[in-house]
Formats: sequence, structure tokens, C-alpha cells
Amino acid sequence: MYDKGEIMKKSFEDLVNLSIHLRSPEGCPWDREQTLDTLKSYIIEEAYEVIQAIESGDRDELAEELGDLLFEVLFASGIAEEDGGFSIYDVVDRLHDKLVR
Repeated sequence: MYDKGEIMKKSFEDLVNLSIHLRSPEGCPWDREQTLDTLKSYIIEEAYEVIQAIESGDRDELAEELGDLLFEVLFASGIAEEDGGFSIYDVVDRLHDKLVR
């Protein structure tokens, strides 16, 4: 579990920057080919894997699968931003506002 006094090894910004890099010309050809439409099945698959990890009771597996699902959200947000839509920061802002309400 994360201790607030502990320095995080990786930040959210590191993850955002990695996602941007993966879609860049120097990044991954597979990642560059993806669209919101092609991500649908991967998002569903990762959600099911989160559920399986919960059911198995394996906390390490759950942390890994939640990370995979988080990346799908980040990745889809990046594609939406490239298309002139919203960014991951808009998603975070909307989520924060919703939770406050």
C-alpha cells in the first residue's frame, strides 16, 4: 500500500508521457494503429480480468489488472485528445467534480 511519506517511483505524469510516447512515431506501431473503436474489446477484457483477480483474492494480480484497466482509460483519453476531444485531465476533472457532488 502507498505510504504518503514514501516517494512514488512512478507518477501519473510518467504514465501519461509514456502513453504519448507509445503513440508517437518513435513509439509502438501497434499502439499507433489503435482507435477508440478497436479499444472496445480490450477495455472489456481488462474489466473482466479485474473481476477475476477480485474473485481469486490475489491482491498482486488485482493491482496488475487495475493498472491495465487504468492504462486503457488513459490510452482511450489520449486517442480522444488526438481527435480534438477531451484529455485524461478532463476525465480526472469530471470525475473529481462528480465525486464532490
